[in-house]
Amino acid sequence: MKPDLSHEIELTPPFHDIDLMEVVWHGHYVKYLELARCALLAKFDYDYPQMLASGYAWPVVDMRLKYVRSATYGKALKIRAEITEWENRLRIDYVLRDAATGQKVNQAHTIQVAVSIATKEMLYVCPPVLWHRLGVRPE
Repeated sequence: MKPDLSHEIELTPPFHDIDLMEVVWHGHYVKYLELARCALLAKFDYDYPQMLASGYAWPVVDMRLKYVRSATYGKALKIRAEITEWENRLRIDYVLRDAATGQKVNQAHTIQVAVSIATKEMLYVCPPVLWHRLGVRPE
């Protein structure tokens, strides 16, 4: 049975994230993805401190965001993050929804690759420590 590789957080955009158009400035969505990604990885005890301790850095090498509608001050968002690839790279897909209505606000994905801290070289296959933490095997 495949483990649940998803996690959901809820947050309310603070006033300082709002722009002159009275909506969340588009760049702040990246911060919201990071919060969801950290919560997801912490679920598997493989957040950034554990990644570092295992000998790997995991830089984001690609990020795509599709803006569907605007988030606004004081309206809670639910952000679902799910790991969808883990063999050669770590891909996390995200869906941001208005917590009250369920309407999609944004969808995104990030891709991270393993880099050996010792050699500074990128790995073309994810290290087994990732598979072990996620409870998966390479496909």
